[in-house]
Amino acid sequence: MQQRHIAWLLILGFFMATSVQAQDDVFAGKGRCMTCHKATSPGLYRQWLGSKHSTMSVTCYDCHRADKDDPDAFKHGDFYIATLVTPKDCARCHPTEVGQVKISLHATAGDILETPDSYMVNVIGGLPAMIAGCESCHGNRIKIDPKSPNKLARESWPNSGIGRINPDGSKGSCNACHSRHSFSKAQARRPETCGKCHLGPDHPQKEIYEESKHGIAFFTHQDQMHLDSDRWVVGEDYFEAPTCVTCHMGATKQQAATHDVGQRLSWTLRPAISEHKADWQKKRGNMKDVCQACHGKDFVEGHFYQFDGVVNLYDEKFAKPATQIMDLLRQSGKMEHNAEFSNDIEWIYWELWHHEGRRARHGAAMMGPDFTWWKGMYEVAKNFYFKFLPAAKAYNDPAVNRYIDNMLKNDPMHDWMDKSPEELKQKMQSGELENIYRELFKETRATHAPNNH
Repeated sequence: MQQRHIAWLLILGFFMATSVQAQDDVFAGKGRCMTCHKATSPGLYRQWLGSKHSTMSVTCYDCHRADKDDPDAFKHGDFYIATLVTPKDCARCHPTEVGQVKISLHATAGDILETPDSYMVNVIGGLPAMIAGCESCHGNRIKIDPKSPNKLARESWPNSGIGRINPDGSKGSCNACHSRHSFSKAQARRPETCGKCHLGPDHPQKEIYEESKHGIAFFTHQDQMHLDSDRWVVGEDYFEAPTCVTCHMGATKQQAATHDVGQRLSWTLRPAISEHKADWQKKRGNMKDVCQACHGKDFVEGHFYQFDGVVNLYDEKFAKPATQIMDLLRQSGKMEHNAEFSNDIEWIYWELWHHEGRRARHGAAMMGPDFTWWKGMYEVAKNFYFKFLPAAKAYNDPAVNRYIDNMLKNDPMHDWMDKSPEELKQKMQSGELENIYRELFKETRATHAPNNH
């Protein structure tokens, strides 16, 4: 019996030694990545060395390994690797986060390739601007070049666009927010990270945040924000200010953190006319829950009442009439050219909703007064009355002229152009003008009943 035990121990010892040796061989091979890159790209190596990946023994090969038959795989030393690390690769360790990104707005950002935005820059502006501009944020379709050392075509790589369409079929780019190779939580939580893409004339969230009370509070108290903390619950682990991540992704006492950035958005403010999202009441409740970590319920309800009022004002007074006028013009057949954006009025209309209209709506959403008015509704009104309408009237189409004349004469939101200063002053003093616009808030109140989230 004793001899049998000794035999089993010898066999077990052999297999353990073989397993350890095999593991050592693998790690020795993976270790060669760091040894080489420490010399050839020391900055990259040191970023990895200071990262959480390093402390968890996640090496270059763990992320960059590839099967021989992968479209972007190439032989590198004794291993097959891929330059591109996709959400599918990250899902081996982060399945929950990748699953949330997969159903998020970020993962669909690459769909811009099939929209008028892409048409404008690609056809009118030019392909190089598309590659280095739009696709750097929205993402592109990564192309394979068999002649390239890393198998990736230069016109599609490098690219860290948030909606990148990868050769393995996955959508997205984790390193758009978690910049390689440090993958810092603190960096991902800072507003500047989102500001790489969410800024500019058509979606200036970065600038709006910086002018808002939220941004002012963050830059005043950023040293107290605990941005590198593993646990990061608003109102408990930090409370001086919110960042973009706080409102759109961060954990609260009632909600876990999420990588689905659409779970708290009740409006879609991208199109010419604003649209409610599916399950918008639930999503509005999710956002209110974040707000109420630091604000009272009445404050939160008041903010959304005001925000919705601006959205309804933009939609009802400007977006819907302008869109109807454009439809009538297209139906008339009087536009000089068939190609999109080949007529002045198409550019005026585009900027009315794509630039000024978005700025107004986003400004109201994020409590940025300058963007709500001077960079938003002021520009919308000026360009609607003194650029868009004259451009539409210039076509001298009967249906278009009737629509505009009726609107200016009979719509109380537009008839100010037919009134004398004395008549307008009287309307203001009597409260008649105020009551006209309060209808927008009544509509808001009726359609945005508080929910019990």
